[in-house]
Amino acid sequence: MDIRQLRYLVTVAEEANFTRAAARLHLAQPGVSAQVRQLEKELGHQLLDRSGRSVTLTEVGKAVLPYARAAISAVEAVRQTADEFAGLLRGQVTLGLVAGAAAAAAHEFDLAAVLARFHVDHPQVEIALTEKTSEWMLTALRQGELDMAMIGLANAEPPPGVSLQVLVDEPLVAAVAPDDPALTSPDRTSIPLAELRDRPLISLPRGTGIRGVLDRACAQAGFQPRIAFQAAAPLFLAQLAARGLGVAVVPALPADMVSAFGLRTLEITEPRLRGRVALAWRTDGPTSPAATVVLELLRTTLTVPGTG
Repeated sequence: MDIRQLRYLVTVAEEANFTRAAARLHLAQPGVSAQVRQLEKELGHQLLDRSGRSVTLTEVGKAVLPYARAAISAVEAVRQTADEFAGLLRGQVTLGLVAGAAAAAAHEFDLAAVLARFHVDHPQVEIALTEKTSEWMLTALRQGELDMAMIGLANAEPPPGVSLQVLVDEPLVAAVAPDDPALTSPDRTSIPLAELRDRPLISLPRGTGIRGVLDRACAQAGFQPRIAFQAAAPLFLAQLAARGLGVAVVPALPADMVSAFGLRTLEITEPRLRGRVALAWRTDGPTSPAATVVLELLRTTLTVPGTG
């Protein structure tokens, strides 16, 4: 057998169709089919069931598939390691971003500029970005689906197997319209959490770090937050608050945004809530040289004074 046959088998299994697999591999379908049959002949077992409308794995195929994937990964690792010693990085790096975390960090550093700089230095490395909730990305990190992620933190300690570098740590505030009843005094700068008990709140969705902080704090205070609106972008939450639709619980907003929307922001106290953004990665490190270089670049470049 050779690595091409294993790659064809894995692709057909993922696509459940020879024609789609051939298109993905940029090959003719008869050639892919012939190579898979040759692999089956060599192993002495049928790996794929072709009797239905979709191609499925046989029991032997299901048992073989993880080893085929591992062999492909090992060959790619050999190639990448050799390229590393030659000073040439290749491959793909997967980076997760939670919308709320990226927005919270946007005024602290320019992530796009950092990635553009890396691309100039290493044009043969593809960086794949994905936006999901922090909970999803922590699971994806542990399962190896992501190399690293920028997440919002709901808990003080990272889950087992994940390391963190806090990039942003700032107070959460209640953003309100200028005629909001919470503004009992023009000089008021804070609001106790208990005062938000019966207020309609505007928040990030479940699964984000800031929402986790809010839900946990409210539970400890003995009430469930009344969420009237939720959205992934703090900017939109601020716009909703400016329309008088509720109190937006968001990270400290830039002064120009507060002014543009005519908002007032009150720091949430008793307890004080914090919005934290962190770079997360598997404790045992990325699996490719390219991901290792990207992680080190992010760790050194995105350090915010006072948080590193």
